[in-house]
Amino acid sequence: MSRPPHVVSGPYAPAKPVRALTAVSADGARLHVEVHGPAEDSGAPAVVLAHGWTCSTAFWAAQIRELAADHRVIAYDQRGHGRSPASPACGAEALADDLEAVLAAALAPGEKAVVAGHSMGGMTVMAAAGRPGFQEHAAAVLLCSTGSSRLVAESTVVPIRPGRLRTRLTARVLGARGPLGPLTPLSLRILKYATMGPRSGPQAVEACARIVLGCPPRVRHAWSRVLAGLDLDQGVRKLTVPTAVVVGGADRLTPPVHARALAAALPHCVGLTELPGLGHMTPVEAPGLITGKIRELAAVYATGGGGAVRVGRDGAKDTDTDTDIDNELDTDTARIGEGA
Repeated sequence: MSRPPHVVSGPYAPAKPVRALTAVSADGARLHVEVHGPAEDSGAPAVVLAHGWTCSTAFWAAQIRELAADHRVIAYDQRGHGRSPASPACGAEALADDLEAVLAAALAPGEKAVVAGHSMGGMTVMAAAGRPGFQEHAAAVLLCSTGSSRLVAESTVVPIRPGRLRTRLTARVLGARGPLGPLTPLSLRILKYATMGPRSGPQAVEACARIVLGCPPRVRHAWSRVLAGLDLDQGVRKLTVPTAVVVGGADRLTPPVHARALAAALPHCVGLTELPGLGHMTPVEAPGLITGKIRELAAVYATGGGGAVRVGRDGAKDTDTDTDIDNELDTDTARIGEGA
């Protein structure tokens, strides 16, 4: 079955990188890496983006387009995803190896960056937290819609009471071997139910569907088995750089219970933000808000200046009020509807 192409216009259309390179991981796996924005010697702060399960660099299109105006943005395809070839090695150690390889290939020695990870990308960050290469380059972290353990047990994709039956059914649903496509009104409705919230508009749903349906079924299945048994609680405690956490209030794949646990366990949590009405795909569902969080972290931690930011401390909920968040989400919705 042919896979649907990405959207070609609007805020979710992938941006053309100024440079592409290949990072080689510890086991020889080759990773597609894109660099966007100003030149390395421009002094612009660096941002590294790690996408989640079944996604690709295209998932970060809105963030790349906005941030590249004044940040050097590095995005890469996880192994088996996008333009990175599949590898027999799947697991937390491979994810950590890959992130270290990308940081070494795209950043100068000692150069600091804000590292943002969504879903499995956030798990990648947690897996790499104790690695020398990560500690050399990470100035701050944004964890979007992710968790460190009990991913299948806490998922609410299957709408029944928690317990062994729900866990077994969820594992079967998420680990299905067959294709998810083609792109039809029914497949769009199913994907929106499983991964997005009621506030998500049709542009966001279609963009996500095209990305997810582009992931080969064998890759999706292989990584689903890894995620089902993942336990990165130790990695959370090793993530000592300033870290902000964002989650959608209607996230069925990694519900807010995960984000709250992360905020409580992180050694240096600088804010927990829960976004009402949004699901698992927060960077696509609330592109401006997620871009703003990355900008805040870069202004304070990646450049040594930038003024005050509105984030909580010690795992407290973000000090933005619910009204502030609603206003930002409404602005995102309006801009996307206008094709910004």
